[in-house]
This record gives sequence, C-alpha cells and structure tokens, in this order.
Amino acid sequence: MQPQAIAISSRAGGSGAMVRWVWLAVLATAVLLMQAVTAMARPESLAPLADRVSPAVVNITTSTVVEGRTGPQGIVPEGSPFEDFFREFQDRNGNGTRPRRSSALGSGFVISEDGYIVTNNHVIDGADEIEIEFFPGEGQPKELLPAKVIGTDPNTDIALLKVEAPAALKYVKFGDSDTARVGDWVVAMGNPLGQGFSLSAGIVSARNRELSGSYDDYIQTDAAINRGNSGGPLFNMDGDVVGVNTAILSPNGGSIGIGFSMASNVVVKVVEQLKEFGETRRGWLGVKIQDVDSDLAEAMGLEKARGALVTDVPNGPAKEAGMLAGDVIVSFDGVDVKDTRGLVRQVGNAEVGKTVRVVVYREGKTETLRVTLGRREDAERGPSRQDGSDDAPGSTEKELLGLSVGVLTDQLRAELNVAEGTDGLAILSVDETSEAWEKGLRAGDVITEAGQQKVASISDLEARVSEAKDAGRKSLLLLVRRGGEPRFVALNLSE
Repeated sequence: MQPQAIAISSRAGGSGAMVRWVWLAVLATAVLLMQAVTAMARPESLAPLADRVSPAVVNITTSTVVEGRTGPQGIVPEGSPFEDFFREFQDRNGNGTRPRRSSALGSGFVISEDGYIVTNNHVIDGADEIEIEFFPGEGQPKELLPAKVIGTDPNTDIALLKVEAPAALKYVKFGDSDTARVGDWVVAMGNPLGQGFSLSAGIVSARNRELSGSYDDYIQTDAAINRGNSGGPLFNMDGDVVGVNTAILSPNGGSIGIGFSMASNVVVKVVEQLKEFGETRRGWLGVKIQDVDSDLAEAMGLEKARGALVTDVPNGPAKEAGMLAGDVIVSFDGVDVKDTRGLVRQVGNAEVGKTVRVVVYREGKTETLRVTLGRREDAERGPSRQDGSDDAPGSTEKELLGLSVGVLTDQLRAELNVAEGTDGLAILSVDETSEAWEKGLRAGDVITEAGQQKVASISDLEARVSEAKDAGRKSLLLLVRRGGEPRFVALNLSE
C-alpha cells in the first residue's frame, strides 16, 4: 500500500506544478490586459486626435475704436503747472484726443462647413471688427477672414459668428456633455496669451459647477486654460466638443489647474436658437422662488426638502394658471424638480408658448396646473407689476416668536418705503438671541403671510401660531418682504 500511496502523492505533486503554471499564465495574461486597458485609457500620444480636430480651431482677433485721452490725467495731477506741457506733448505725438484702436485675442471653433463659428460672448463683445485666423492645414483658408455676429447670449457667455469661406471648412461636432465623467481625459485647444495654436491635456475635475448665472453648467478641468483660450473647445477623446472654455480661477491670471468650460449640452441649445432667431428664446414661468430646506419642509408638511418654493406670483403665465405664493413646485413638464437651480434650467430650456403640466404641493396635497409658458426675454424687458392688497387695519404691537411686530399703518408704510396697499405686519425689532435673528429677520421687514395665509392684524398671526401648534407642527412658515423682495422663513414655535 505504501508504494501506491507514494505514487498517488507523486501524481498529486505533478498536478500542483501544472496548476501553478496555469496560474502564472493567467496572471501574465491579466497583466497584459491591464496594460492594454491602461494604454486605451491614456493613449501614448494625442497627436492623432490633435491632427484630426485642429483644423476646426480658430484664432479670433477683435478690434475696437476707443476715444483718445482728453488730457494728461493720470500722468500729472490736475492743475499742475506741467499740465499744459504734457498736453502739448501728447498733441504733437498724436496721443491727444484722437480715437485709437484697441485689439484683443480669443479662440473659437468651426461647427459647420458653411462657416458658423462658436466662441465666448466676452471675446467679441463691443468689437467693431472681428477677424478669424484658421489653423494652418490642408484645405483651410490661408488669409484672415472677416466674421459677422449672428447672435450672442450673455447669460451663458456664448456667441455665434459666421464667415464666408472660398471652400467648405473642416468642422467639429458637439458631444454629449452629460456623459463626461469626473476623471475622463479631455483636451483644450486655443490661442493662449496670443502665442498661437496650442493644445493642453487634463481630466474632468468636477461637473455641474455654477459660477454666477442662472443657466450655468460648467465642466471643471485641470487642462491648462489661460487668457486667449476663451471660446476655444474642450474635446473628449473621441474628438467631440464637450465644453467651451470660458473662465479660470486664478490669483494671478494664469492657469493654476482650475478652469471652467460651459457644458456642450447647454451650448447646443443656445447655438440652435442664435442660428434660427439671432437671439435666445427661453421659457418663462413667471414666479419668484427659493429652495426648500428641512425647516421649511417640516413647517409645510413635506416629507423631505425638495422642489422650489414659490414666494411671489406677479402677473404672468403662472398667475394665469392659478399658481399661488406658498406653492411648492415638485414637477415641471413631467420632470421632478430638485431645487430652484434645476427649475430655472428646466423652464429656460422649454419651448416658448408650450403648455406644460406643473405639479405643485399645496396645503398638504398635490395639484396639477397647466401653464402656457411666456418668453423670459420679453418679461425682462417689461417686468410685470405686482398686485397690491387691501389696506391693513389696526395699529397694535406685540412680541411674538422673538419679534416685536406691529400692523402696517400709513406712517409705517412711508417710513419703511412699503408700497401703498401692502397688507401685513411690520417687524419693529428682533431679539438678537432668537432664531429669527439667526435666520436673517431684521427690523423693517414686513410679514405678509403666516402659515400660507394672509395676515393683516396681530390676531391673525396669533391664530396662525395656535393652528400650527394644534396641528402638531414644530415651526411656522412666514412670508417676509424686504425692499419688495419676498422670501419664506420657518420659525420654531418654541420661541
């Protein structure tokens, strides 16, 4: 039996050796696969991509006539005995009151063979002349071509230009910026610091950045972007434009690895409208809104903080559809509303004149309104006036919820510069140790609603407090106006 056992042991040893060889082969294959994947993720050279897309990238030179200096201000103090001497010197050298031409540089990219070019609005804003220089390549114009402005959108800092070229131009396509992930490789091209065509590479550092505008949706990247890159394209590895290089964050004006490109999905909609109408045509709902925080949600009976809280409904589409201050917009045209920023973008992207379903949360239940959208640009040119309310009776004062309040009288309206006919309670003082102070309420603010009902007297406010406590609410929702601008504040009822 022993030899048999040895023989069996010997065969087992041979099998183990084979297993080790198999595992080594598998490991080697895995290493090769990982290297291949890495090579695919980061190509050894970006030259093929650069060769393919660079003919569509352009330099933009603008010139503007500015008035000459009217005197030697800034050189010598006004009234100085040398003032006449310097004025005569400037006149002799042609530097007096004669107009002079100022130039600026930027970047852009061709989006059609018939010569449409996208750039930033700030690159061409105020320019008298715009000239386009093409990347030196086969089939591209050799000389500078004049460009005309088709349309601009300051809200997204996008401009659409057009050149008349002797032959079809090479162009690039827009990609889907929503598919760009943090960590994806991107390439920026343009004319940094006037040095000529240049390429830089990096990754998507962050998504959905908001800088200053209502329609902002920036891709943050560490691909080097400097002055002169403005208006240039940000490419993905497929050679599609996923952003328009617009801004940098820098203490010294140079790249420190934080650049911002307007997302292509925003740009595409703007470009389509500029091309068709020469201007943007954004949808307009006609409401003032604020975000819903946890305190507001609890005070209104919402399960969680979501949607956009309507603080005011001036004359416009929403008012005509029956929307009220205090409504929370939770769905717009079939899409859930997360916050005010999301709603603004949803409405702005909607077609003017379209009738949409808007779901609002009102007094513990949802209602669906049908709203026919107006045009925001028309509303901004001619803002609607807000309707007033009945005169407020009474003149008593009381301390409540950390506030000292009094009914609006004609004298108080005049002192606080409150519109005639406005009904409500004036905040006369605020306890600096109270929650009301922490949430920004100040003397001079006017409370027009409590618990989503109008208040015209102290007893109205007291009744709203009692009703909220009886309903088991921990806080009371107030609609407060300051300088005519409304906002909601939820105050703890334990105050």
